[in-house]
Amino acid sequence: MIAFLVSAIRLGMTFLLGSTGETITEKAGHLNLGIPGVMCVGAACGCYAEYMYFTAVGSNVVPVLAVLIPLIAALLGGALMGLLFSFFTVTLRVNQNVTGLAITTLGVGMSEYIISEASVIFTKGSKYFTAALPFADALGSFGKLVFGYGIFVYLALAIALTTTYVLNKTRVGLHLRAVGENPATADAAGINVPLYRYAATCVGCGVAGLGGLSFIMDYLNGNWEYCVDAIGWLAIALVIFTVWKPNWAILGSIVFGALYVASSYIPGVSFAGKELFKMLPYVVTILVLIVTSMRQKREHQPPQSLGLSYFREDR
Repeated sequence: MIAFLVSAIRLGMTFLLGSTGETITEKAGHLNLGIPGVMCVGAACGCYAEYMYFTAVGSNVVPVLAVLIPLIAALLGGALMGLLFSFFTVTLRVNQNVTGLAITTLGVGMSEYIISEASVIFTKGSKYFTAALPFADALGSFGKLVFGYGIFVYLALAIALTTTYVLNKTRVGLHLRAVGENPATADAAGINVPLYRYAATCVGCGVAGLGGLSFIMDYLNGNWEYCVDAIGWLAIALVIFTVWKPNWAILGSIVFGALYVASSYIPGVSFAGKELFKMLPYVVTILVLIVTSMRQKREHQPPQSLGLSYFREDR
């Protein structure tokens, strides 16, 4: 049971980073279906940066740099994909759904190209990301559940809580939510709508890029797999599951992680059964969507301008 919970939390933090990034983006009125591709690019950029660092220093590895360099690379890789998405949807006013799907396709292809020659080094770098706090083992089961994780678990929690505070308690968060709800009114109040949409999308995609790196370096221990995009779709589903609240996503991400890995801890489950288990997060999301739609509470609904381009001349 301890191993199951630890695995669920480790995978859940990948979902949490992806969903937090998408929530930041959607709060500004952008529906970015390119998050799976963004997470792929973030993972590829971070892993390739790790490969370049290990190649450059040989055996003289500095643990802090072995973690910091890939983190920055994943953040920048995701942010650049967000910048590309914003250019098409804010400046050129292209349909957001089509652009997002194109970004996903582009991101998956780019990640495969970037990573094609560097995967041999990732398992060496992953140990720096999965290293637990030194006193975790001394505290037994409690230590394993609370302190037995690498940097990504605590980073994901910090980002989600900080995002919640910024969105609900600061002027920047108020302006961002105003842009997502009614950009024309926000514009009339002097808020720079394009700037907020650009910034929110780039920051959100940067956070999602960290989620892709988390999946490879933390959960898979450096073993590259081309299923990062599948995790990205679940991250988008988690946004709906937690009704656009990053603090709720902390618990929701653990639930998603538990549902996704449960089949590996149940003896006698066939391959087909394992694939059915992986569908459960989507099923739960659909049920939550139905319930929230029936209750029709405004605080449980998406931003009113979500997915809509803003034409200032129509104001």
